[in-house]
Amino acid sequence: MTLYIMRHGTAEDVSPGGDDAARRLTPSGREKIRQAACGMRALKIGLNLILTSPLARAAETAEIVAQTLGGLPAPEVLEALAAGSTPAEIAAALRHFRDRHDLMVVGHEPSLSQLASLLLTGSPEAMKIRLKQGGCIALDFPEGLARGGAQLRWMLTQRHLRRLAR
Repeated sequence: MTLYIMRHGTAEDVSPGGDDAARRLTPSGREKIRQAACGMRALKIGLNLILTSPLARAAETAEIVAQTLGGLPAPEVLEALAAGSTPAEIAAALRHFRDRHDLMVVGHEPSLSQLASLLLTGSPEAMKIRLKQGGCIALDFPEGLARGGAQLRWMLTQRHLRRLAR
C-alpha cells in the first residue's frame, strides 16, 4: 500500500467573524494545485481513492487533484481529517481503507506532519516534519498500514511538484 499525504493549497484569509471551514482556495492556490497535480501525473502515481477533510479548502484541493489525474471517483470526505484531529484519530480511521493499494489523504497541519511521523516511527513527535501548503509525502507500507510500519518514498513541496510538470 502507498499512502500519499497532501496538505491543502493556499486559501483565502478568514474574515473577522468569518467561518474558517468555508475558506476556499485562492485563484493562485487553485492553479498551483493543478500544476502540482500535473507533477504527480508525471511521477505516474496511481490512486484508487482520495479522502479529504470536510473543510472547503481541502475538499477543493482533493477535487482538483482527482480531476487532473483522471480516472478517479469523486473524493470522499473523512471527518477524521478535519482540522484539529489527532494523528491517532486519522490513523484509526485509515484502517478502514487498508485494502486500498494507493490512497491519498488531503488535510491540514499540524495533523498531517504528525501523522507521517506516527506512521514512520510510531510516535507523532519523533520526527519534526513541516508539510507546506500543497506539499505531499508518499509513504509505502510493505507489511500493511501500521504505526511505525511506513517507509518514506518521497516528500515534495508544491514547488517541486510543479517543476516536475514542466
